[in-house]
Amino acid sequence: MKRTLLAIFVLFFLNSCIPIRIAPNIKDYKLTKGKRFKRGLPKKTVFVFEDPKDANEFYSYINTKFQLKDYYVDVEVPFYIDDRAFYFSFYEVEIPTKTINLIPMAFDVMLNQTADMDPILEDAYSSRTGNWYIAMEVFSDTEKDCLSENSISREIVLAYLRELKNEYLATDNYNEIVFKN
Repeated sequence: MKRTLLAIFVLFFLNSCIPIRIAPNIKDYKLTKGKRFKRGLPKKTVFVFEDPKDANEFYSYINTKFQLKDYYVDVEVPFYIDDRAFYFSFYEVEIPTKTINLIPMAFDVMLNQTADMDPILEDAYSSRTGNWYIAMEVFSDTEKDCLSENSISREIVLAYLRELKNEYLATDNYNEIVFKN
């Protein structure tokens, strides 16, 4: 009985993957400090949402919607709310989920001990799946961080960003947006 339990435990342990880093799961959007979410982002408060589309799709969407002609598309994109000028910058960010796979490691150790062979499954020791996010910061001529908790324009900017995110996720042909505006 003890051997059976030990065998089941060893099989269960070797069958498992140990997560090293887990990418966050964001249902709708998240407001957070950029540096806290991902190194390399600004220290300002950012509006973050998961991007299920291909790389550079958000770039194409913003370029088409605001008719920027590939000029300053990801930096200082102007938009207006109640005749007040605001600007946003966005960042496409990847946060991978990393796991350690124990079966290939155990198999290579057994091969090394029994047949004195070099590792053949070394590439499978860890797996990595990327999750992509769009992080947006908003500022104006009067405020450096329009998404901070004490910003006077936070609520109207948040409403605009939620609408922008929903339009981006719902649209496949970005040229349609030009006709909507």
